[in-house]
Order: sequence, then C-alpha cells, then structure tokens
Amino acid sequence: MRAAILALSLLASTAHAQTCGGPVGNFIAGVKAEAQAQGIPAGTIDAFFQGAQIDQRVINADRAQGVFQKDFISFSRALISQNRIDNGRVYGQRYASTFNEIQRRFGIAPGVLLAFWAFETDYGQVQGSFNTRNALLTLAHDCRRPELFRPQLIAAIELYRRGGMNPATTTGAWAGEIGQLQKLPREIVTQGMDGDGDGVVDLKNSSPDALMTGANVLSSLGWRANEPWLQEINVPANLDWSLTGLDTKLSVRDWAARGVTARQGALGPANLPASVLLPMGRNGPAFLAYPNFEVYFDWNKSFVYVTTAAYFATRLQGAAVYDAGNPSTPLSGPQMQQLQQKLTRRGHDVGGIDGILGAMTRNAVQAEQERLGLPADAWPTVELLNRL
Repeated sequence: MRAAILALSLLASTAHAQTCGGPVGNFIAGVKAEAQAQGIPAGTIDAFFQGAQIDQRVINADRAQGVFQKDFISFSRALISQNRIDNGRVYGQRYASTFNEIQRRFGIAPGVLLAFWAFETDYGQVQGSFNTRNALLTLAHDCRRPELFRPQLIAAIELYRRGGMNPATTTGAWAGEIGQLQKLPREIVTQGMDGDGDGVVDLKNSSPDALMTGANVLSSLGWRANEPWLQEINVPANLDWSLTGLDTKLSVRDWAARGVTARQGALGPANLPASVLLPMGRNGPAFLAYPNFEVYFDWNKSFVYVTTAAYFATRLQGAAVYDAGNPSTPLSGPQMQQLQQKLTRRGHDVGGIDGILGAMTRNAVQAEQERLGLPADAWPTVELLNRL
C-alpha cells in the first residue's frame, strides 16, 4: 500500500508524466518513476528501457482481430486439426510425469492444458517474434487498454530484474505474452513455477515449466480440482430456451429433470451448478458448462475462443466430435454490426460495435428474442435483425 501511494505521489509530481499517449519519452519517464517507487533500482529500469521503441505492427495486430468474428463451428474447425489431436497424444505421453503431477497437485486434467498449449503455440513450436518489451510499451502507451498493459510493462521490468527476460532479445506474441503457453509478465512473476527442477523458471524452453505455470495460473483463477468444465449434451425440443446461457445456473439434477442428457457417458455430479450453452442456438451444438468453464474467461475474453478451447480439451480427454446439428446461417460481419447498433439503440450494452457475437451481445439478443416472442436461444438470425 505504501509503495502504491508513493508511486501515485511521484507520478503526480512528474510534470510530463501521463498514464497513456502523448510523447513517448514523457510516458516512459512516468513508468520509470512508478517502477522505482515499487522498489526496482533505477539502474535496472534504465537498462530495461535502453533502445525501447513503439512497434506499429503491434497496434496493427491489436486492431485486426477479425478471426473472433467467426461462429463456433467455423472457428473450432479452423483451430482443431487432426495434426493437433495427434500431437496432443504425443506430447501428453512425452510429459506424462508432469501432467500426473499437475493432476495430483491442482486437479486439472491433461486435456485442459494440452488444448491451450496447442492453440497458443502449437505445443511450443510457434511462440511469436515480437520484441516483448516493445510490445508491452506500445500497448501500455496506446490508450485503448492502458489499465491492462501498464502494470504488465512494470511487471516485465521486475521480471528482467530477476533474470527472467532480456529486454533486447526476449520475443513472444504481439500482446506481450511469453513462452509456450503465452503468459504475461505479471503471471510469470507471481505464478511462475519450476517444473523441471533445474532451479530456473523458463517458459520459452522448458515445457514442464510452462505447463506447471499454466496449471498454477488456472488454480489461482479459481479452478475447482477434479471437476468437469464442459460436456456435450442432448437438449429436448421443448426446453425453455430462455433458461439457456451462462447467466442461468441450475443443478445438474434440475437440468436432467428438464430432459437434458449426456451425449456420451453420464452427466456430472447431480448437485453441481451448470448452464446450458448453445453457441449457435437451439439447432446447433449443445453443451453443459460447469463452474470451471468460467475460469476460461480469465485466460481469454473471447467467447468463441473459450468455448473452442474448452471443447478441444474434452476431445483430448476422449470425447466424440460434437454434433453440429443444423443451425441457421450466421449473420455476416456487417449484419452483426447492424444488429449491435440496433441493440444499442434499444438500451443494451453490447460492449462495442465490433461484429463479434460475444457474451454481452448474446445476452442482448436473448432479451430481445424473449421480448419479441422468438425462441430465446441467444442466436441472432436475419428474422431478429429485421424485427428490430
């Protein structure tokens, strides 16, 4: 607390400091003052920023995340290849001792981390070529999400002080993530683990370190040991669709009483709370989302990414390919933006006009479907667009 108050005081007294934007030199001066107030030596801070610069490629990448506009079926089929499934088995066996320790210590099934490992870096093969320091500086200076990236930039200075990165040579993803599971500096500083016993936390070159750190992060975010996360289900045609979606939670027993059944095996424990998730509406794939599914959103905010990662984890644990069903044609990007504009005018907060069917847009769609007497399954259709 004292360090935080001192940091604020130093920032207030620095004439040219700003929280984001403005002259880069002035911005860096403010970050340096804040880092020094947190106890990092001035020499270390100066060395960290030696040669630092804004990377326009990072801004371009941040503004061009159109892949998340894809629907669940298209997105999951693009990310889940037979090669990734086969390699999942190979790497699962190669690091069986690490996965066994993760299961024992954290209660996290191997498929969960294997899915992240596959999607983030193709099992460590593609870790990104952006200079990590410059990427974090660029995103912290940019005024779109400074509240997220300024603390990560300062954490990177601390990581450098500990010998965990080289500001001139460490590379990773455009958003500043490092290593085989793409973790941000603050996570590495606070949850980094030595999984191979060599006394060093190296998320780029050591798979056991990366996997144990990933498990520790999930656990710190609230992962409930040895509980399911997602399960494909069959839903009856007469289900009350307004009860579907992540905001409604009933016990597994209650869902079973309403006719929900497991497509493979048995449903989870009867008293466990769960939500019926219909990523493409009542005529598409259907899942039961358990409490651990919510932890995925602390790893990545994208609804379609989270659902795909959670589903892929079940595949790697032996689940069958989902039943795609016969959902209505997804809205195009421009149609989705038009829908979001109409929903916004009706007073709904959709989180921005971005053409992405995220959780907030889905909630708004479901509310309007219910108001208009349409099946309230949160899947936007041309009919809904026209009715609005």
